[in-house]
Amino acid sequence: MFRQAIEGITPATTETAALTRFDVIFDVEARNTAKFHNDITVHLRGPHPATVELPTDEGPKQGGDGTAPYPLAYFASALTACIMTQLRAFSRRLDIPLTTIAISTRLHWQAQQRGNAPYASEPVAFTMDIDLGGGAAMADKQRLINAAAKGCFVERSLKPGIVRHRLKVGEDWISV
Repeated sequence: MFRQAIEGITPATTETAALTRFDVIFDVEARNTAKFHNDITVHLRGPHPATVELPTDEGPKQGGDGTAPYPLAYFASALTACIMTQLRAFSRRLDIPLTTIAISTRLHWQAQQRGNAPYASEPVAFTMDIDLGGGAAMADKQRLINAAAKGCFVERSLKPGIVRHRLKVGEDWISV
């Protein structure tokens, strides 16, 4: 599994570099404090610990007061930011020069409901349109996107095939 995750990055490193493993651990505490308002505390564990507060709320249509971002806004942001971060980090590791990174992400779910019963939701597709500025060759940009997708913890946690990547080439978008 780890070998598969690093294949295609650079032939030299997959054969000669030592394989290292590391853990990424988050602990989350959540408390509902009013209607749909939740106070969420997220703790990153490990050598560089950090704690952030991420309150959530639903809008009036769902019965909330709209006092904080809705939970799916954090999810959409996390997926997009994770890929952006990995693109920047891996562009340096792979020596692929980038001047800019711009991403537009569309997350599409569909839900079914009978009457007033609880609904069931399924992801339809998450599409990321990625525009990488700089003089790198298209093949290098595709290799970088594939590496970033393998390194993004959020994307790797999702149902395989649900996230689709497209690279901007001129005025067109090609699937990666």
